[in-house]
Amino acid sequence: MAWLKLTAASGRHPVFGDPDSLARASLAHPDIALLVDLLPQGGDTYLPDLLTPQPGADVRRHDLLDEQIARIEATTQEVLEHQVFFYTELHWSRPLSAMARRVAESGRMQRRVANGLAQFWRVALADARRELDSIVDQDLAHRVKSIVGHGVGRALGELHPGIGWAGDAVVLDKPWDGEIDIAGRDLVLVPGVLSWPEVIVQVDVPGEVVLYYPAHRIGTGRDHRSGTIAQVVGSARAALLADLDTARSTAELATRSGYTAGTVSYHLSALHRAGLVSKARDGRYVLYQRTSQAAALLDSRTVA
Repeated sequence: MAWLKLTAASGRHPVFGDPDSLARASLAHPDIALLVDLLPQGGDTYLPDLLTPQPGADVRRHDLLDEQIARIEATTQEVLEHQVFFYTELHWSRPLSAMARRVAESGRMQRRVANGLAQFWRVALADARRELDSIVDQDLAHRVKSIVGHGVGRALGELHPGIGWAGDAVVLDKPWDGEIDIAGRDLVLVPGVLSWPEVIVQVDVPGEVVLYYPAHRIGTGRDHRSGTIAQVVGSARAALLADLDTARSTAELATRSGYTAGTVSYHLSALHRAGLVSKARDGRYVLYQRTSQAAALLDSRTVA
């Protein structure tokens, strides 16, 4: 949903760059266009929670997206109308479009938005799943280590400067005031990748408390010049190239970028085959550095 919002607004992610032409072309699909109608605009922040259902605790990672899409389709008409009619009127500065209202009233919105989300994922993001999963895995490993070493409170307080732990409450720095009792309920923490650097809380559905925080290390070790080249080689490889002005090992790049060593090795092999990085052995390490061809691609941003 974060990537769809960026695509629909013709925006640019500060780390992952610009959605590609396929993502933009997909907006013409009627079910994806219906999803866009439900996105917050301007200064509005509310997105109907049914579009981002709380992940099931017992669902395997590989099945999670399918499970969430199925949950969207299974949303009751009562819940859908409460969120799409009542909450948008409460939180939005614009009225719900007449088209979205007609679809919601017809009882077909659940199926159509579930299909729209599945379609947008396949077109715009499925090929990047390995990279996205790598970032999530890196974050989860970091959080588990923090919990084991310092406790849950310390881990909660380290999620983001706008998230604090007061000993008996999670405190969020938000432009609105409110207090919610979540005693005895699961608090689901979601590392945000494409929603980076936002902090988002989802509490309108009874029984669901989801806190989206910026995933660890996104934006670290990346160069602003990688945006244009990302359209050629992809965001992950562009970020690695931007950090290879100095020769670095796979392990160092993994630490600096937040990707796993396996993911870095995979991308470096592809960049080496394309002639965009050179490699040389230095003792026990193989060091990689971008070539003049890659440097020219990076510098193309200045004339783009």
